[in-house]
Amino acid sequence: MKTLFEEIKASIKNNYNQDRSFWRPVLPWGGVFTIKAGRKAVSCTPLYVEIRLKNTCTIDGFLMLLYVILNENENFPRELSLHLGREFVDCFLYLMDTYSFTTVKLLWIWDKMEKQQYKSEVHKASLIIDLFGNEHDNFTKNLDNLMSTIQESYCSNWRCPTRVQEDQQRTININPPQEIPHGNLIRLAVDELFCSRIELCEEHGCGGLREFSQRVFCHGAPPFVVLNMQHWKSEDLAYVPYYLDLSDHKYLLEGATLFNKEEHHYSAAFQIHGHWMHYDGLRNGLHFIGNNTSLSRNNYLPTSQGCCEDLDNC
Repeated sequence: MKTLFEEIKASIKNNYNQDRSFWRPVLPWGGVFTIKAGRKAVSCTPLYVEIRLKNTCTIDGFLMLLYVILNENENFPRELSLHLGREFVDCFLYLMDTYSFTTVKLLWIWDKMEKQQYKSEVHKASLIIDLFGNEHDNFTKNLDNLMSTIQESYCSNWRCPTRVQEDQQRTININPPQEIPHGNLIRLAVDELFCSRIELCEEHGCGGLREFSQRVFCHGAPPFVVLNMQHWKSEDLAYVPYYLDLSDHKYLLEGATLFNKEEHHYSAAFQIHGHWMHYDGLRNGLHFIGNNTSLSRNNYLPTSQGCCEDLDNC
């Protein structure tokens, strides 16, 4: 039996017209996990015969991207094991390769998410887990060991009550510039967050100059980075750079998650062996969307994130 990754590669190799879908369903939306109850299960309260997953698109796209990244470079499983745990990475790859898609979603929910991050209820003999909400809340904020950064700042005024400050962030939130300048907007926004700079101290009555050091990763440069761009407008994302320099490492664009306001739905695009493909769990397939031949050791994933609960802030 071929692994999922081998099936995807085979579909690319055999697809000469570049227009037909990947034939095998991939991480379909939702999922049902049936529990094989034993004799002792009769005495359990409550007794769940099955677990039903709803609105899983808030994790589906990133699970697909994570799987592709782990297969694109032989060093990634070892490097990501330092952040996600070896047992998790091994189990995740095994479940994806054996098409155990509902189980792999439950692995993420129970191993990486907190109970307050999703809604659950018992309906008859089913435990229903509803992941409706924001993709960032359900996925990227749980990568704090991977994505945490810190920046220090010092005020030139020795009497400043907050002369030394530290700004630590669990995820990389990239905000659009207040004034739209010429050039690469994403590159400028990333530089503004990571690069050193000098500004007037905002402490009331201080009048000093505050010097910000270069922002660095708390646990060293990760094998891939995720840019959370949920405050950007779609027209500002017409151009996305293929390369970004962060912490003396060059990262190549490998994938992105996309939010559709009309459908209140997330999907994903990713690169595999130089081909760009689009994944949508509601459509149970992969679609060719373009071609690019550049490959690199490191990856970054800009995410165009929305919020199913408050569309005005998408």
